[in-house]
Amino acid sequence: MTTNDLVPILILDGGLGTSLEDKYGVKFSEQTPLWSSHLLIDNPDTLRACQKDFGNVPVDILLTATYQVSEGAFLRTKTADHPNGIRRPEIVPYLGLAVSIAEEVKASTAQIALSLGSYGASMIPSQEYSGKYDVEHNSIDQLLDWHRDRLHLFDQVDRLKYRINYMAFETVPRIDEIKAIRKIFSHTRSPDRNPSSIFHGDVPFWISCVFPGDDYTLPDGSDVDQVVDALLNPVYSDIVPWGIGINCTKVAKIPELIRMFENAVSRLASAGQFKEKPALVLYPDGTNGEVYDTTTKTWQVPANQQAPTSPWEHQLADAVIHARNQHCWRMILVGGCCKANHQDITRLRAILS
Repeated sequence: MTTNDLVPILILDGGLGTSLEDKYGVKFSEQTPLWSSHLLIDNPDTLRACQKDFGNVPVDILLTATYQVSEGAFLRTKTADHPNGIRRPEIVPYLGLAVSIAEEVKASTAQIALSLGSYGASMIPSQEYSGKYDVEHNSIDQLLDWHRDRLHLFDQVDRLKYRINYMAFETVPRIDEIKAIRKIFSHTRSPDRNPSSIFHGDVPFWISCVFPGDDYTLPDGSDVDQVVDALLNPVYSDIVPWGIGINCTKVAKIPELIRMFENAVSRLASAGQFKEKPALVLYPDGTNGEVYDTTTKTWQVPANQQAPTSPWEHQLADAVIHARNQHCWRMILVGGCCKANHQDITRLRAILS
């Protein structure tokens, strides 16, 4: 195999919220339902410094500080200037600031991905690890409406389509939500024919899912074959995600999940379900076995938890190198999620370089 045969590897950033907590002393609670996006309102300089840590690695793709953004989360955000919450007409400037900060701190050659968490990430307490949604957001059509409405907010940001390179739908815990996201984009039924709109379908997007339990299923019980079918089968939309993958999942589970994803992708390819290979997107937790408690808002090591056999960055790099050699993917994007800081990403980049 020659150098030209190697699948490209791009480096993503790490966990923004946990980096803000661990390095910059930021405290999050139910009073900050926007989580890291709250700093767009009350402390953009700290947000800028934290994202610049990742920009300086340098990462190849930097995610915007918009993971928990939703109209509801802004309305629940009470400040001295907005004692009754931040209403819809006031939201767009904060979204524009998130993109501007990413543009400012990234390396000159780096790209930007618009971070879009699942509906569960906007709930109080967050439910992206459980997939237990309220009755108003418990079907494909309801979740389609919610995701589309949020994207309409972002679509009002000045020239957004030309300022981002990807849209990242992250930490998706349910198969109906995957299908809902797929249905947003369609060449045949686009809700917005404006060519400068992010709804037009030509901004590459990825969908990454979460596998938080001890097994290899989504929180809703869907297995990997079902997940990959929902991600790539053209029956759900004539626009197929540019990338698919896994985030916010223990790094020890990544090798087996990659193998399962590859088998499922190969079966769909053999059946002629898609033409181009997808990219593989991997950004597992940067933990050493800790699990996030949504009630106490702390990371706890479960009883009888075994210590990892090698550092996080080596475990992840080994999985990436193995995946590259399978020639199943057009590209691999790799970084970290919760508790993965800029030093972890720096070490990961050094290994993969």
